[in-house]
Amino acid sequence: MSYEAISPVVAFGAGVLSVLSPCILPLLPAVLASSTGKGKLRPLAIVLGVSISFTLMGVVTSAFGAAFQAHLGQLKILAELLIITMGLAMLFEISLFNAFARLPLLAGMNEKGPISGLLLGLSLGVLWIPCVGPILASILTMVALEGSTASGALTLFIYSAGFAVPMLLLAYSAHLSTSKIKLISRYDAAFKKGAGIVLILVGLWMAYQNHLSWLI
Repeated sequence: MSYEAISPVVAFGAGVLSVLSPCILPLLPAVLASSTGKGKLRPLAIVLGVSISFTLMGVVTSAFGAAFQAHLGQLKILAELLIITMGLAMLFEISLFNAFARLPLLAGMNEKGPISGLLLGLSLGVLWIPCVGPILASILTMVALEGSTASGALTLFIYSAGFAVPMLLLAYSAHLSTSKIKLISRYDAAFKKGAGIVLILVGLWMAYQNHLSWLI
């Protein structure tokens, strides 16, 4: 397996970390608790919709990477710069995705049934891109480098599973109140800075492997 391939554990952990975004975590109790009252299957449908959105992103990005495999050297340089940039954005809390960050994420929440839940989940998968931008962009960048559609779909499916587990726990657990969510949110900055440092190190390691390892 090439070094660009993403470990399933890393992809899953990235999905869990993405839920801790300050513009996602505080909204989840409102979205999911209300959805549970409109049918026990509706939260599952929402999570499925979000997972489909992220998995399709993996397929599209992998196809893009496969199309540019002839220019892999340039693609790797772009990937290194992008991942380091995403890491710096997280470390210094610089928002690169403000343009859509305040879109109405609760649209369609009052509809009943799993079908509307699925459609809501598909929408949220797109609307939440600003919130999970640096982590998701880094995952998609690595997927593009690998250039395998099947592997890309699997990686983003695993990422989606990491995203889905906390959502389902929130939806079906009476013990996770809004106040507890706010308590968890207090540590969001620390999580983001830690993830930013990891991304910077990954980008620097990729640059070393691609351009400097021959010096030793």
